[in-house]
Amino acid sequence: MRILLVEDDKNLNQTLRYSLEEEGFDVDPCFDGEEALYYMEETPYDIVLLDRMLPALDGLSVLGQMRKKGLHTPVILLTALGEVDDRIAGLDCGADDYLVKPFDFKELCARIRSILRRPASLMPLRSLAFSDLSFLPDSLALKGPWGSCTLSRREGTLLETFLRSPGVSLSRARLLTHVWGPDSDVEDGNLDNYIYFLRRRLKSLGSTARIVTVRGIGYRLEEESHV
Repeated sequence: MRILLVEDDKNLNQTLRYSLEEEGFDVDPCFDGEEALYYMEETPYDIVLLDRMLPALDGLSVLGQMRKKGLHTPVILLTALGEVDDRIAGLDCGADDYLVKPFDFKELCARIRSILRRPASLMPLRSLAFSDLSFLPDSLALKGPWGSCTLSRREGTLLETFLRSPGVSLSRARLLTHVWGPDSDVEDGNLDNYIYFLRRRLKSLGSTARIVTVRGIGYRLEEESHV
């Protein structure tokens, strides 16, 4: 389960990150609104914890732009602004929940679990397509000419990164950051393994899409006729 934690207070960000990781979540930390939008456009998250008072772009603006871009990831607003009108403004902008600081960490975890228990039918589906492929990041369902399959979370994150930039040569560093997180010490060999897994998936579905190696850079998603 992957969480984007958007909080400009570095001490609070670090404390929440470590506590959430101890609960078994994968957490990507960021510290301003513009960075948060970049992360959300590049990486699929299960939930976003979003501070309302942020530098560069405030939380409500981030939330509004998310929804306009069709990003339906559930969001819990974390804020010191606890008046009724503040909560209404946050919910009307598209937040799924609203938690006022200071809050108990156990309550935050309970609210996260509550949102993640929602039936899939209530969660908006986002579809990505390229060539003869169609992929639903929320359900990790990949469909091709010969049928469909369900990817692992890591495979899905990697494939979504390619599908958002078809025909673009993506560096190994960029792929490692998007799939394993900016602070991960994962080895390059892990990326190669998952590229192999995805190539095998595409072949089994009879797709003309191919992940090609770009020497000295990384990988690129192309149609077979262009390789």
